[in-house]
Amino acid sequence: MKELFTLLRTGNWRALVASFLYFDTGFTVWLLYGPLAPYMVKTMGLTPAEQGFLVAVPVLAAAILRVSMGNLYQTMDGRWLALGGIGLSAIPPLFLLFYPAVPSFPLLIVLGILLGVGGASFAVALPMAGSNYPATVQGTVLGIAAAGNIGAVLDGFLFPPLAAHFGWAHATAAALPLLALAGVTMFFWGKDSAPKSGHVGQALAAFTVTLVGLAFLAVATPLGWLGLQGKAALLMLPVFGVLLVGAVLPQRYRLALKERDTWIIILIYSITFGGFVGMSAYISLLLVNLYHLPKIDAGMLMALFALTGAMLRPLGGIIADRVSGVLALRWFLGGIALTDTTFVLWTPSLPVAIALLLFLYACFGLGNGATFQLVPLRWPLKTGIMTGIIGAAGGIGGFYLPVILGIAKEETGAYHLGFACFALLAATALGLVLAMRRHWLPWSRHAAVAPDVVNSALQGATAMSE
Repeated sequence: MKELFTLLRTGNWRALVASFLYFDTGFTVWLLYGPLAPYMVKTMGLTPAEQGFLVAVPVLAAAILRVSMGNLYQTMDGRWLALGGIGLSAIPPLFLLFYPAVPSFPLLIVLGILLGVGGASFAVALPMAGSNYPATVQGTVLGIAAAGNIGAVLDGFLFPPLAAHFGWAHATAAALPLLALAGVTMFFWGKDSAPKSGHVGQALAAFTVTLVGLAFLAVATPLGWLGLQGKAALLMLPVFGVLLVGAVLPQRYRLALKERDTWIIILIYSITFGGFVGMSAYISLLLVNLYHLPKIDAGMLMALFALTGAMLRPLGGIIADRVSGVLALRWFLGGIALTDTTFVLWTPSLPVAIALLLFLYACFGLGNGATFQLVPLRWPLKTGIMTGIIGAAGGIGGFYLPVILGIAKEETGAYHLGFACFALLAATALGLVLAMRRHWLPWSRHAAVAPDVVNSALQGATAMSE
């Protein structure tokens, strides 16, 4: 503990706290639909595939908007960008508090896009926190800031009991005081020390087009307006979203996708962070549908699982700082693949399932921290860009998890096929890490990176490439 306090004093701890609270409350709003979904389903009569799509839309929105917000962060003070994001995140709970009727499915989809702005805080909170600390502690500092995903714990504890007493729509208002706290803290303590360049107006226009366009796509896709019908349309929404954001972003983002390492780390993070957020969005429905748990109990278990993953994320960064993320990820990805395979072969009893899910979330959290230890070391001159791209990939992975589980449930009556898809992906990522081990180890250890290069390029973990 003394070592941790010494580390915090090497930079601006108030700015780190502000970034943590911003990400924490953004994460809470982002996953708002997850613990409330069993209540929403009861009043709206949604199919399993629609249930998965509903809770997945905010996850995807955050993934796409992270890239736009990351681009915007490169041009303007992150403190003001964070305050704007908090304001947009407050719109859905405010709307649902005063809306007099049961919202329609398309309306909830649009509100879900705005909830995704909270999850997009990733692209601002992490580099802003890192900008206040030296390069040698980036894995630990970014792990602490990203532990704001503990906001999912608040979702599970807070919203189901309120929904049982006041209705799920009014229960969402409990997010408003949390957002207010984050806003006040960011206003007084927030600080962004990263260098800026580019045009604010162009970046802001790109973000606005992405937000509005994504809302249209999310509503139009399940209705078949884009030429696809049924479940195939649901699975194509991320593709449409990526094409949209790719059309409005600078070329340097597209150039980053030409590197082999980019795609490998994208796959890894879509499994670790995508698994964490996607499972958190769907776990209440999974427990209610599979084990017939009371809704409040399912929310409490969601909180327990999310707490496990969130608390272990900083530890993943610390372990990676000491042994390298390459070595650490072998064990974390192996654990994910093993647990998913267990659910493919067997439907365990509830106590065994809880133990397995706790282990799965532990691997998610540790893997998240280890993955982002690699990013500033592999791309010291464009960490901000890569944070946005890789963070977006995590959200896209999080979208597919509940959608595929919902489709598997609707088509087969069980979840085994869905877990088989995720086990295969985790095993593939593990194989790639093992194959790249010799190439990645030299740059993944601090001793192998020239200190003058890291200190100048990673100032704030947000340096840009042209």
